[in-house]
Amino acid sequence: MIETTFYLSLILSILLSSLVGGLLFGFALVVMPGIAKLSDKEFLLSFKHMDGIIQNNQPLFMLVWVGSVIAVISTTILELLFSTSDNIYLILLASSLYLIGVQLPTIRSNIPLNNSLQALDINATDLEELTIFRKEFEQSWNRWNKFRTINAFLSVLIWLVILTEF
Repeated sequence: MIETTFYLSLILSILLSSLVGGLLFGFALVVMPGIAKLSDKEFLLSFKHMDGIIQNNQPLFMLVWVGSVIAVISTTILELLFSTSDNIYLILLASSLYLIGVQLPTIRSNIPLNNSLQALDINATDLEELTIFRKEFEQSWNRWNKFRTINAFLSVLIWLVILTEF
């Protein structure tokens, strides 16, 4: 019973973490380079609208994002409490990469940046201020998103290694 529960939790961790990682990857490779070609005002408006969908708690997005955290924590707890395998260190590494390397930067950096953009009245802000805001926002957001993307990739890779040993 515990083995089956752990296996299902591991599969869910892989699936949901992969979806989150894919979203981050898509932003890093397609979305941000695509909107980078827009003017400052267009860039900020575009990002604000995309983020607005997330900020309005888009149900499937929230299910995947929050579900990934719950699945990873559950998988780790099940491993710590019931496992007799040698995978504990790999699971702790994968969980740490995901929770500390993906979720923590999201909470500490990307969400505050998004919130600052949501609070900005783009149409009432002069172009010079928009240029300054965009530069600071875009550089920091992209840096942390790349960091999150790499950690998500490594975490999922380790989860897959664990799955092959199951």
